[in-house]
Amino acid sequence: MKKLILGAVLVFLVMTGRSQDFEGSIKMTTKLDVTDPQTKAKMDDAKKKANDPANQAKVKEMQEKMNDPQFKAMLDANPQMKAQMEAMMKMITMGDPSAMLPTAIITKVKGMNSKTTIEGGLMDKTEVIRYGDKDEAYTINHNAKTFTLMPKNEPESQHKPKVTKTSETAKIMNYNCTKYIIENTTNDGKTVTTNYWTTTEVKGVDFRSVAKKLMGNDPSFAFPDIPGAPMKIETALPQMGTITVETVEIKKGSIAESEFKIPSGYTEAKM
Repeated sequence: MKKLILGAVLVFLVMTGRSQDFEGSIKMTTKLDVTDPQTKAKMDDAKKKANDPANQAKVKEMQEKMNDPQFKAMLDANPQMKAQMEAMMKMITMGDPSAMLPTAIITKVKGMNSKTTIEGGLMDKTEVIRYGDKDEAYTINHNAKTFTLMPKNEPESQHKPKVTKTSETAKIMNYNCTKYIIENTTNDGKTVTTNYWTTTEVKGVDFRSVAKKLMGNDPSFAFPDIPGAPMKIETALPQMGTITVETVEIKKGSIAESEFKIPSGYTEAKM
């Protein structure tokens, strides 16, 4: 699931990193719709166990450990681990896998540069700054005062996706959108289906103009047949349901250059 979120963020990072005509911010939200009967049954069972006195005692013990000054200091020094543990706690107490998802993904764009901030979920408070002219991206850890160069994507599949334009249309944020169905075949022969609802009414953002950059070394990321900006991305998760990443806000306006600078005094951390 984390990989799917990163994939959705990558789409916007690459697209907006090349969209010199767009300056402003784009906000997306995520949602998990569990439809698989077995998974639903497991979630219901997890909720029952969460209310079991013995399990509640274990949760209380874990919470006390997280509040221990020494352990808390360790978590504060590693915000990603802290976010993961908090999400795990939510899953244990609620039986809810959507606790892993971000509540918001906000991308700010200026020329060839973009900065994406992830709020909530396993990747809470993660920031990614992309320099489009150099084709480089960095993750920023403000709590640890470090930055990390993101590695280039390695190919996951040698299969080019099948792209089908449908006649389905919808209004998303008052933009006219068309539905495209993308079918990716993994190297082990499995098919992953994703629906892209795109609009050509957002000036400066277009799939086709960045297809080569978006592809990188992985042909499964190349969508040269899809025009416009993605307003909603729906991915079917095997034995789970559907994860939806949807654009909920587009603001055009001036963004300060300082938004895209790695803060002075930060040190580089290796992955």
